[in-house]
Amino acid sequence: MNKWLRAVAAAVAVLVFNDVASAQSFPTKPVHLFVPYPAGGAVDVVTRTLGDVVAKRWGQTVIVENRAGAGGVIASQALVAAPPDGHTLIVVASGHATNPFLYPKLPYDTFKDFTPISLLASSPNILLVRADSPFKTLGDLIAEARAKPGSLSFAHAGNGTSTHLAGELLKSLAKVDIAAIPYKGGAPAINDLLGGQIPISINNGPESVGQIAAGKVRALAVTTAKRASFLPDVPSMSEVVPGYDTEVWWGLLGPAGMPPDVVAKLSRDFLDALNSDTVKDRLTKLGATPIGASPQEFGAKIRADYEKWGPIFKAAGIKAE
Repeated sequence: MNKWLRAVAAAVAVLVFNDVASAQSFPTKPVHLFVPYPAGGAVDVVTRTLGDVVAKRWGQTVIVENRAGAGGVIASQALVAAPPDGHTLIVVASGHATNPFLYPKLPYDTFKDFTPISLLASSPNILLVRADSPFKTLGDLIAEARAKPGSLSFAHAGNGTSTHLAGELLKSLAKVDIAAIPYKGGAPAINDLLGGQIPISINNGPESVGQIAAGKVRALAVTTAKRASFLPDVPSMSEVVPGYDTEVWWGLLGPAGMPPDVVAKLSRDFLDALNSDTVKDRLTKLGATPIGASPQEFGAKIRADYEKWGPIFKAAGIKAE
């Protein structure tokens, strides 16, 4: 082997050693998990549940930071500016894949500026009314909407979010006119439902199950094609509106340029957390299903949702607030 080849081999060995060492020692300081929505919402609950478990595994503090605003753009912009060492991450909702249609001038590239780590969990959205609402079934609500077009409104977590799209899909398939009212997250939306400021809200499972169990709200339907295991008595939307099916997912991203071994370690550690009895029990009670897909699978999921919803955004003219 000549000197040049030996030099190249040595350089490669150093890089490999450094990657392995970085993964073995990671994390070396507190890990910050950005949440792009207010405290109390679905993304916040899922993030804190997982953060508690991985913090014990790592022996390091996990700091959850709520950086709400602009449908996740504010938190995502902060993430892409962070060092790509794995100590700053973000848990995004499925709206991350469709933000390019809402914000044509995003301060980052949805695909090039992030490192997919893991698809964490998914949940149906749930159509809710107050416990004292005159609407006992989804059929009642649709009948009222058809009899009095434009008289009803529904709350959602913000333009372009999964709860907004769930409502727009209902309007399209059921051929009803119901006004969509954006909120800054699911928690404020459900609060106004409870307060009587709005008659209908569409929320993620984790935001809804506690209120349903307490008898404060009535679930009229879940948005997935089949009934949810945690709400077996609640009809699926497709039982009343044929062809209806949608859900929300949550996933973990880092900045672009992260060391592959750190990405692999994070993916493994979060998969182990998702498989733990603590997280399984917690997420199931919250109405979420643990997933734990690989970085490659999660990247493909983001791309598939981008391609699926793009034409719908354009046809409906959905814009940022």
